[in-house]
Amino acid sequence: MAANRLRTALTMLGIIIGIASVVLLLAIGDSMQRFIGKELQALGTNMLYVMPGGDRTAAQRARAGAVPSLSLSDAAALNKLSSLVAAAPALQGNFKLSAGNETANSMVLGVTPSMFKIRNWKLDQGNSFSEADIRASARMVVIGQKVADQFFYKADPLGRYIRIENVAFQVIGVLDGEGKQIDGSDLAELVLVPITAASANLIRTPFPQNVHYIATQGRPDIALSDAIEDIKETLRDRHRIRLDDPDDFRVQNIASFAETANKISAGVAMLLGLIGAISLLVGGIGIMNIMLVSVTERTREIGIRMAIGARPSAVLLQFLAESVVICVAGGLVGVAIAMGGAAAITSTGKFDVYLTFQGVLVACGFATAVGVFFGFYPARRASKLLPVDCLRYE
Repeated sequence: MAANRLRTALTMLGIIIGIASVVLLLAIGDSMQRFIGKELQALGTNMLYVMPGGDRTAAQRARAGAVPSLSLSDAAALNKLSSLVAAAPALQGNFKLSAGNETANSMVLGVTPSMFKIRNWKLDQGNSFSEADIRASARMVVIGQKVADQFFYKADPLGRYIRIENVAFQVIGVLDGEGKQIDGSDLAELVLVPITAASANLIRTPFPQNVHYIATQGRPDIALSDAIEDIKETLRDRHRIRLDDPDDFRVQNIASFAETANKISAGVAMLLGLIGAISLLVGGIGIMNIMLVSVTERTREIGIRMAIGARPSAVLLQFLAESVVICVAGGLVGVAIAMGGAAAITSTGKFDVYLTFQGVLVACGFATAVGVFFGFYPARRASKLLPVDCLRYE
């Protein structure tokens, strides 16, 4: 290996690329799982969203004389279920915001105090709404950090006013943190007002009590499937849906989004794994080819060793060890490259990738296996050579 440094380095290249790919994809797969868990935690655990509109056709709705909808009273009924921690109705819409010389279009959510609890929203400054504010339809607003920075710069936003479609709302709180929400918005860009104030001043619905959706949270000691059945039974009874008729609402389980994301990440990891496997296969074939050439070049050396007493097993072990050393050395270089790639991805601040000890062990074991598998045939061929033929070889 030392006498043919360039050839050895080129032989290692396929193994280096393959191992780097395998280690990095294992790290990315593990990091994606953690990222999904973190995002799910930000949305709230055991979350269920109840949306209007189910499997009924337009004809069935027309015949029943019903418009698929959810109401504040539906949310109040769900709040009483023992299988749920809370139920929070919500209204949402896009509106023009203005304060001083600043203007912007933003999504505005009409919510209740329960929404802060089940969505795990924390406050960096001020307070959230109270039930008294909901009853009074108080024109108060809680804003995200980006909204506060845009409209008030470095000044304290508490007590100041933001006009939403020319209706003045007083800022009483600023949310802590940032990150994507279930509706695609950013936590730092949220604008939250009491749901009754939203209904009275901003968001018009066919009926004053209608809401766009109801967010609920199941109790941790009760199966989500049981909570879903309780929700369906309660709403079907309230909406007077007959036994054979389909629901006019639908219940979405946040866990199903996580399952979909896991399937996608598994597919991506499989694709990366295939690329890494192809690289390892090419590298393994390259090792076999080089070792066969090495056996041919060192035929006379093999003959001399066997003539002075070396057994075929010793010759086999010599060439097999050389193959394994090339693969393991290439594997270690590949792991180092993967560590650099993971550090580069993490440094962007958008996604954290960390190598695991298990991933490194798998990579080293894989490199050893490739060395044994592709090095066995050349080593066995060397061990089968006859000493007399080897000594005659020029």
